[in-house]
This record gives sequence, C-alpha cells and structure tokens, in this order.
Amino acid sequence: MKTNINLFVILSIFFGALAVVYSVWALIDTDRVEPVGTVSLALCSILAVFIAFYLWVSLRNQGGVLAEDRLDADIDDGDAEQGFFPPWSWWPVVLAGGAAIAFLGLSISFWIVAYAVPFALIGLVGWVYEYYRGNFGR
Repeated sequence: MKTNINLFVILSIFFGALAVVYSVWALIDTDRVEPVGTVSLALCSILAVFIAFYLWVSLRNQGGVLAEDRLDADIDDGDAEQGFFPPWSWWPVVLAGGAAIAFLGLSISFWIVAYAVPFALIGLVGWVYEYYRGNFGR
C-alpha cells in the first residue's frame, strides 16, 4: 500500500505541474488562461491527493503491514476470500438484460422503461433469494 500512496503522490505532483504548464502555455499563446483545462488538471491533482490520503489513513488504521508490502511474503499470503459466486446462476443474466433494456428506454423512449423494470426486479429478487428456495433452501 505504501507503493500505491507514493504513486498517487507522484500523480498529484505531476497533474499540479501540468496544470501550471498548461495555464502558462495558454497564457503565452492566447493571452488568457483557458479555464476548463486548467481546472480539470487541478482537480485531477486534488483527486490524487484525496486518494493518497485515504490510502495513508487506511494503512495507518489497519494495524499491520499488508502482504504486498513485505519482501518475504508469498503469493498465497495476499490471497483473501473474495466472496461466493455460483457459476450456474442465470439470475445475473436476467438482471443485466432488464438493466440494459431500462437504459435503452432512457435513451430512446421512456415507455420502454416500464417494460424493463419488472424484468430487472424479477432478476434482482431471484438472484438475492436464490439460495432460499428449492434444493438449496436453508
């Protein structure tokens, strides 16, 4: 995590310097500062500072060194449980189809959303309660 913090600090310095260079270059070229590019580059620098600060606070509060930061660590040391994802479930496909039709309706015509919402809700409820019915019921 220390490497990530250093990378985001370097990115922050880079974007800050780039914002200054961009402003000066625009001032020399057009006799005025171009506000959109200058502000966006400055905000990229600020965002990198926010991320570096968050990672630094997380590193300080975790109470130990991550496996990625130890030189004597093995690959298995950083292997954590990511969750349980059943490979035979069709509910994510139903939910994705309902969401795709809903976004299509938002871009084309709003009445299509009315047909997509039931599919998305059925897919969401089916996926959440997949293990509470049938052979897998608890």
